[in-house]
Amino acid sequence: MAKAPTDTIKYNIRGEITIDGAVEKPDVVGAIFGQAEGLLGEELELRDLQKTGRIGRIEVDITTKAGKSTGTLVVPSSLDMVETAIIASAVETVDRVGPCNAKITIKDIEDARSAKRKLLINRAQELLKRLMSDEIPETAELTDEVRKSVQLSEITNYKGLPAGPSVKDADSIIIVEGRADVLNLLKGGIKNAVAVGGTNIPPQIVELAREKTAIAFIDGDRGGDMILKELCQVADIDFAARAPPGKEVEELGKKEVVMALRRKVPVDQVRAEKATTAAVQSPQAAGGGNSSALLDELKSIKGKLVARLFDKEMKQITEVEIKDLINSLAEVKPDCVVFDGIVTQRLVDSASRAHVKTLVGINKSAISITHNIQIVTEK
Repeated sequence: MAKAPTDTIKYNIRGEITIDGAVEKPDVVGAIFGQAEGLLGEELELRDLQKTGRIGRIEVDITTKAGKSTGTLVVPSSLDMVETAIIASAVETVDRVGPCNAKITIKDIEDARSAKRKLLINRAQELLKRLMSDEIPETAELTDEVRKSVQLSEITNYKGLPAGPSVKDADSIIIVEGRADVLNLLKGGIKNAVAVGGTNIPPQIVELAREKTAIAFIDGDRGGDMILKELCQVADIDFAARAPPGKEVEELGKKEVVMALRRKVPVDQVRAEKATTAAVQSPQAAGGGNSSALLDELKSIKGKLVARLFDKEMKQITEVEIKDLINSLAEVKPDCVVFDGIVTQRLVDSASRAHVKTLVGINKSAISITHNIQIVTEK
């Protein structure tokens, strides 16, 4: 029997077989051809259709148990949809296999092309996932490599110091601690940075600071404070910018770098705040009876979660709940605030706008800018 080429198969007729007796596969196939003969006319004669390859080899899978045979069959067809349905109905008319009663039930006519399409889609999805997981990271790595090589090619030496390519010609320079800081600024497109390489400030930096607007961009730690102090002593620094507390310049993302530089302050303001560091102190450092009186006032409201606002002569103006303190500052504009809470940077900023001179609280958080406000704390 001829077998229809798999690339011409359009449909697969799938059915189930139940036979009252023990039979073999050839018995089932013979019964189908024998009982369908002459049933559908010459054009749909099964034997002729199979000889011409329009019907494929009938596949039968059968098992026998306890005197009964059950199984499945598949009839491949390259006929059109209607003719295939007629063939399926003809197969279902088989009621005997040899001497045994039989029943064939057609369960499905499967569109072979649809099955191929599903396989095609699934395979395409697998290939696409593999492409995205394997190729795209390589592209990203390639991009990073190119970017890194460009950045490395852009970093130069200014009289022996790691620097961006624009240091020599720019009107202003950004002074950072090390080579990694210069590289990180180059990532963000900032090309006028130069590194000091430590706390020993080289004469090249002094020369640059004398000729150009100098911005010291320091780490948000004690090391950054030390470098800024040294810079201010030997060089003409105009502005100071600081990384967020606990972070180094080389760790910052582009947005953080830009924000830090936007928040730069004149170095004179930094010096003034350093001079008033004694104002950010414990009561022992505050000295004098004034701090003692303020702390006594603090003790009297401790645990009440309130704030008392005083004028210049330390006469109480009003008492408010802590949650209303910041809003009250703008309205009352007191000279001194004593409250049962923690002095934060937000409160210091609000107090500065209200021209408050003294803040007294239980404790304080990290304060980077005091705005020349005296801060007295119990702890």
